[in-house]
Amino acid sequence: MKLISFELNGVPSYGAVVGTDKVVDLTPLFGARAADLKALIAQNLVAEASQAAAKATAFLALDDLNLLPVIPNPGQIFCIGLNYGEHVRETGKQVTESPVIFIRVNDSQVAHNQDIVRPPESHRLDYEGEIAIVIGKGGRRISEADSWDHIAGYACYNDGSIRDWQVATSQWAPGKNFWRTGGFGPWMVTSDEIAPNQNMRLTTRLNGQVMQEATTDMMLHSIPRQIAYISTFIPLQPGDVIVTGTPGGVGNKREPQVFMKPGDVVEIEVDAVGILRNGIRDEVINA
Repeated sequence: MKLISFELNGVPSYGAVVGTDKVVDLTPLFGARAADLKALIAQNLVAEASQAAAKATAFLALDDLNLLPVIPNPGQIFCIGLNYGEHVRETGKQVTESPVIFIRVNDSQVAHNQDIVRPPESHRLDYEGEIAIVIGKGGRRISEADSWDHIAGYACYNDGSIRDWQVATSQWAPGKNFWRTGGFGPWMVTSDEIAPNQNMRLTTRLNGQVMQEATTDMMLHSIPRQIAYISTFIPLQPGDVIVTGTPGGVGNKREPQVFMKPGDVVEIEVDAVGILRNGIRDEVINA
């Protein structure tokens, strides 16, 4: 099942995508128990929602909806850095025994078909295609063996980065958290449709040209390792997001360098999930 968050007539809602172009609005059915998609996951209502969507006879048109980031209000967004060998090599870094982790904030994200925003402070806006996992069942010190049971689903992610702000100090957070620079969508495919340890292909395209391509078996730190490691130092909660790392081919390390600019279109495709598509525009500064 594909689950989305969206606005309908300016009101936040969530639903299930049926086929390629229809959506079952789940808020009228589950809103009293779960106000949003994160709450639906936390209340363990995903299976019931799937049954309800299968019986539905009333639909919204997907193209008519203003999508939101898959989980608009995650409590925590953990991002894994330097998790593919080619990317480690192109950055000149070293493989680390433990995963490299940084944090993103909610306001740094946009949804599918929304524009990623290039700030006036820097035009070194780079793409990073990634696979995001959404936590379904929370926990502390989750073992790698049990980790698959804690995943609600998978989504596409663009960890858009302002490169000079990222490397200005040893801390990456500023370059990873400019307003509306990261894409998250278009939906979450529930974990019952993607087998544990299923090999997924990740592709990044800029204006139709393939810039990055890798498979999940190329990760240096597997998804179970990421969940186990993060849950050691902090409890994971339903709706938390882990962004699992980008492969080689980032624009900053190309010769010549390639940065995203207004009018560009960037697509992140995960074969088991779908395609996240975002345009690029400059931020409008009000006088």
